[in-house]
Amino acid sequence: MGITYSNKTTNVSQIPCDGTFQVTLSLSAAPDISENPVDIMLVLDRSGSMLGSPLANLKAGADTFIDIIDQTTDSDKDGIIGGGSHIGIVSFDGAAVVDLPLSTSVADLKAAVAGLNAGGSTNHADAFIKAAESFDPASSNVRVIVMFTDGRTTAGPAPGPVAEAAKASGIIIYCIGLMGSDGIDLQELNDWATDPDADHVAVTPDEEELEALFSDLAQSISKPGATQIVIDENLNPDFQIVSIDTPDKGSAELVDDNSLQWKIPELGVSGNEEARLQFTVRHVGQTGGVKAVNQSLVYSDKEKNAVTFPDPSVNVTCPVQEDEEKCPDPVEFTAEGCEDSLEVDLGDVYLESRGRILQLDLTLKNICPNRRTAVAVILTEVDCVGKEHPSGIKTITVPAHHDAACRDIKVKCIKFVVPDNPAVCESGMCKKRTFRARVLANSLDNDFQCCDGSVTR
Repeated sequence: MGITYSNKTTNVSQIPCDGTFQVTLSLSAAPDISENPVDIMLVLDRSGSMLGSPLANLKAGADTFIDIIDQTTDSDKDGIIGGGSHIGIVSFDGAAVVDLPLSTSVADLKAAVAGLNAGGSTNHADAFIKAAESFDPASSNVRVIVMFTDGRTTAGPAPGPVAEAAKASGIIIYCIGLMGSDGIDLQELNDWATDPDADHVAVTPDEEELEALFSDLAQSISKPGATQIVIDENLNPDFQIVSIDTPDKGSAELVDDNSLQWKIPELGVSGNEEARLQFTVRHVGQTGGVKAVNQSLVYSDKEKNAVTFPDPSVNVTCPVQEDEEKCPDPVEFTAEGCEDSLEVDLGDVYLESRGRILQLDLTLKNICPNRRTAVAVILTEVDCVGKEHPSGIKTITVPAHHDAACRDIKVKCIKFVVPDNPAVCESGMCKKRTFRARVLANSLDNDFQCCDGSVTR
């Protein structure tokens, strides 16, 4: 089934300039078997070489296999194989028997496994025949045989042609081999199993590893939602990642100010699972408007699931900016090589651009459309005894804006020349100076019309 859901959301749709908001990435995944049912025949070797602990470890492995299929088929370990899937049991020594036909009862399956006793020779061909005959020919389910054995064939016909016929009919064959006292022919297991061998054959010399092999095989048959997930998030350059919350699955780390990487080892392996990552973002751009949050978002996993995420955007509202004064135009000149001196006439220098310069910005709040605004800035300098001395005044006409509603207007670069004032207690470039600025503002335009006076008798 793979990835069943992917989403990317923001907690707000609008922020002010330099504002913050939260981004949430979320994923859900489920095993493939939950939507694509499988019929599985466990074919278990109970020949004499399995006597004692090998058989006990085989039973533990088979029980683990049954439990995993129970959980992955319906996301609940409830004792019932769900989603339309089934498991059956065939065991064999010199002959094979169907211990339990295809069933959904976990209790019946485990009881059949628990009742196995070791003894006799090894007839692989009969085991394949009995397993293949156990499938319902009218069913559209995927058909799987899991052959477990610890030795070579010692009874019955050659199993190779029987296994080939089963595969030709569409049955998938997995083989688990335990290198028992009779030895085992690895090439024979590879020939029986469906290709590629690396995905369908597992062999161990250690009987205590059987449970792990059966567990791995059950996960493989279930086809987990996704493993080795990597998500690379790169934000629009107008935004910056402030912080990353700890995700509920996997780990996330900051790559740089604008990007992060989220890694999830596995998701939806044993049932439907969701993963969420939340992080905080700040607007750092110089302009407002509707901004896409991410520049790119790349997903990858081992199973090569194709996953896409929405591309949310936020509306960044920044005040209208009006530059009250422009900086003086530069005078460009060239110094030729090998000249010891250079004389340049910089032209006229106006009084307002001499001396030390103070530059002020202010924001006019809730300015209605289609009305100019008059602004006056009064600057004073405070001496060491708290007395104020006039330092300048600027009057500005701010052009009208034509938006549909009232809004803020930012007025930038209101420049004052503030030379040293001998009236204050201390002067000089290295001395601390204190200034006070007062702002007056009012609308210049209005829709008032004076009517002529009249008397009605």
